[in-house]
Order: sequence, then structure tokens, then C-alpha cells
Amino acid sequence: MSRRKLIRTKSKFLNWILDWVDAIIFAVVVVTLINIFFFQAFKIPSSSMESSLYTGDHLFVSKMTYGARMPQTPLTIPFTHNVIFGKESYSTSVQWKYRRLPGIREVRRGDCVVFNFPNGDTVLCKAPSEDYYALQRFYGRETVAKMGPFVVRPSDKKDHYVKRCVAVAGDTLEVRDGLVWVNGEQQTVYPGVQLTYTVRTKGQKLNARTLEKLGINQAELYYNPALPGYPAMPLTAEMLKEIESNPGVESVEPNLESQQVDYREIFPFSPDYHWSRDSFGPLWIPQKGVTVELTEENLPLYERIISSYEGASVEEALRQGSYTFKQDYYFMMGDNRHNSLDSRYWGFVPEDHIVGKPFIVWLSTDRTKRFPQNIRWRRFFRIV
Repeated sequence: MSRRKLIRTKSKFLNWILDWVDAIIFAVVVVTLINIFFFQAFKIPSSSMESSLYTGDHLFVSKMTYGARMPQTPLTIPFTHNVIFGKESYSTSVQWKYRRLPGIREVRRGDCVVFNFPNGDTVLCKAPSEDYYALQRFYGRETVAKMGPFVVRPSDKKDHYVKRCVAVAGDTLEVRDGLVWVNGEQQTVYPGVQLTYTVRTKGQKLNARTLEKLGINQAELYYNPALPGYPAMPLTAEMLKEIESNPGVESVEPNLESQQVDYREIFPFSPDYHWSRDSFGPLWIPQKGVTVELTEENLPLYERIISSYEGASVEEALRQGSYTFKQDYYFMMGDNRHNSLDSRYWGFVPEDHIVGKPFIVWLSTDRTKRFPQNIRWRRFFRIV
């Protein structure tokens, strides 16, 4: 091959490489902008929102509904949230202030909302799914410090959660016998909301296909032959009617906690508040610009807001005897009310933690089954 032909061949190859590099960079930029300003794909990792959203549901989440949140941690590896190959996928050397573009509307009661986990600012590297602050309450700071290294994450790099907003800023929330009341009125029980029940059978397990048709998650269902029956069967109101009419069922009773089991489990983690998952509140949801009287008695309700979310001095607020909130807050609960770690267990969700609103399920897979039986065809393109 002549020298001129060799140079021409190398030039063509180099141009081909550069064309591909340009196309990849363009695609990365376009997808990143779409994820920031328009919508982003998420996957449901747990059963906390069943039977509204199932484990394995793949969602598109609208950023425009509540307004796109500008990146606060811009130095991030593309297409990652906070971890890649077991390491943090971002740098905190550059941090921008919280800003949000105008949205179509505000967060409303009843909305399914994706947000950053409020307690996710500190994460144990060896147990990233555990609530760091819950571990401290149960085992003490010194014991948790010995559990290994931890990372501190900015608010936009905390793990993503999805729950239903049951109360917005300015509301007064209460849970009575597992039912949500806001401002003195009982709220709508959405079709997917479920509680657990003790289902006593006539000595045998219920037919697996019958349970599957009802949409009951059998992966989390336990049959106790000594009962005999199921000590914690999650049921919606519609499922409950079907189970009660099943000829193999002896009785059905709701598993309601009327008394607190351990104050360290339930917000605000104070022995002065005798709340439980099914008997909670009344609790006022903080609203931007509103000033509350601050005392030693109600400090447990607002201490984390003052110190962590708004960066103010708790001591100064107590000395003044009042505090004015700088942003709105929300109260979130999972539809699987007895199998959901939500605001009852870690408190309020700040407005600057809101990510977006799920609007459609574009794919749904069942991890307990093999392909193609694992595809939930009926959930394709279901509006949330």
C-alpha cells in the first residue's frame, strides 16, 4: 500500500471514530437534558406501594408536573444516580443552591410522588439500605460508628423513594384505625391501598391460583399451620370482600396497632408521643412562612427540620421561643400501609426533596417468575 493510500485510510478511520464520538456525546447530552427537565425512568424496588404500584414496575416520572429541579450536584457520571460499581458516582466539589423551575401545579393530596429519602444523607457503606438514624436510635452512636465507614450525600443524591402524598403543607393529619384523616375529614381510600389481616382458614392453605388472580403478593405471604391461616395477608377493600366470601376461610380480622410498640420506631421518636402506625397524630404539617411556637414539648416534631433541612440553630430557635419555616413540607405514606417505611417512621418530606410525579407504567416484571411468565402484560402503559 502506498504512503498516500495509507494516510487516506487512517484519515477515514479517524473521521469514523470522531463521528461516533460526536454521536455518543450528543446522545448523552440530549438524554441528560430530558432526564433533568422532562421525564426520567425509575423502577419500583419494593412492595411498599402495592397494590397501586408493584415491585418490578418500570415508570416514567414527569419532572414538569411540579417543576424541574436544577442539579445541585452537577459533577455526576452520566446515567447514574449515586453509585457505580459500589462507589459514589458523583463529586461534591461543586455544589449549587436549590432551584426549581415553575411547574404545571403543586403537589396535591393523593398524588404518587417520587422524592429523595429524607434520612438518606448518611449511609453505611456495608448496609446502604438501612436507615442510619434508626440504627443510632436502637444501637447507639458508638455501636453504629463501629459498623464501618459511611458516606454523606447531598439532598439530590439521596436514594429515590415513591409514596403517596396524604397531607400537604398547612394540613393537620391524623391516622385513626389505619384510616387517614386530614383537617378533621376522613380521606379517600384509594383502590390500591391495603392493610394486613389475620386470615384463619379451615385447616388448609388457600388455592394459590385464587390468590394470584386477586393480585396478592404471595412472595411475602406466610402460612402458619398452627393458626391455621395467614397472620399477615395484605388486602385491599375489594380483595377483603373476596377473601371473606371464600368457603375455605373461617374468619378475617384487621391487624391494627392501637398502642405504640416502641417509641424509637415511630416519628417523632419521643416517649411523650404515644403514636403507632395505625393511631398517629394529630400532626400539623409545616408550611413556608408560618411561625410556630417552639417548646421542649414540641421540639421533637421540628428539630430535624430546623437543624438538617433548613440549617438553622435549634438552640437559637428555642431561646427565641418560635421558628418560621423556610419551605413547605409533605407527609407521605405507602399504599401497602402495614409494609411501608414512610413518614410515620422518618417524618416530613421537604419541598426541595421532591423529584417528580409518576405518570405511566411502561413495563412490569415479576422477579419470582421466569421469562416470559414474568411479564405483567396487563400493566403495560397503565396510567398512575
